[in-house]
Amino acid sequence: MKNIEGIKSVDFEITALGHGVVNWNGPTQLSNEGKVVDNHTLPKLRGYTNLTGRIKEETGYKYKKEATDMDFTKTPLYISQNCIRHHLFRDQAFDLHFAKEKDLTPVLASITGLMRGFVVPSSQCKRTSPLLIEDFVDELGNGNFDQFGQAGERDSSSFFSKTTFGDTKYTAYGSISIEQLQFISLDNKFDRAAMIIKEDQGEKVAEQVQEFIQRIKEQQQLKDLNPKAVFHPNYVRGGTIFEEGEQGILLNQDAIQILVNETLEMLKNLNIRQAKGYMYVDKLEVDYNDSTKMMRVKRGDSTNPEKDKEFAIYFYAKD
Repeated sequence: MKNIEGIKSVDFEITALGHGVVNWNGPTQLSNEGKVVDNHTLPKLRGYTNLTGRIKEETGYKYKKEATDMDFTKTPLYISQNCIRHHLFRDQAFDLHFAKEKDLTPVLASITGLMRGFVVPSSQCKRTSPLLIEDFVDELGNGNFDQFGQAGERDSSSFFSKTTFGDTKYTAYGSISIEQLQFISLDNKFDRAAMIIKEDQGEKVAEQVQEFIQRIKEQQQLKDLNPKAVFHPNYVRGGTIFEEGEQGILLNQDAIQILVNETLEMLKNLNIRQAKGYMYVDKLEVDYNDSTKMMRVKRGDSTNPEKDKEFAIYFYAKD
């Protein structure tokens, strides 16, 4: 069996800066000076539990931690990958509510359809996202316990508290899978159809996908690239035994490069301002990974910051 060679993924390391909390976890039951309180609000803290581990033998009651008892080096602040993905594709965040099985071509011919991925609840149509993003994890640990009071009459119910943060510095990692990016299945044979097409519709869908990528190319002013999205009734995954294929669309090298460039540019420009806090990407280091070692940028191995060979081709057309 011939090995698949070329760039298999485009991995990256992100450094982001900010201030305050942008991704809250909500009210959490804790203890404040020995008294259980339900009005303390926590941000997302990696690995944190509000339980001390002590259990009252008579009743089985599980004791809660004090609201001030937090070690932000062991349970660091983080921004969830779901929050990051929402803001990265914010312009089209709600479009899938209106997507229908019979009219998914506009979805496929979009950055959401090609990079974010989607699931249409009313059908079996879906596309796995080629883009993996890990949580953004804070390194500074500038957390505080803050007491607040609501406007109006002052009584015990008008006070509440929060765990807030000062300056933040996040590190995150991610990867773009070339295999998942380059092929769009239009066949339910393997339960991964991005769209159920009618006879003779495949070419038209491919044409619209190609036109969308062409528009991105023009915005990027990449004159030397010639993106193609080619429909075929029988694309086969390399290395299979029986060469069972499926109808779908395959992107060529230039189309893949344009979408990779666009995604990296979106990541460079990512910023979030909400919940009285903010975050923005300060630095992005890229690795065009042609090895079998996933996320080598994470381990400090030697990397390829520039594309120096072709992307790996995982599918071929079989007549």
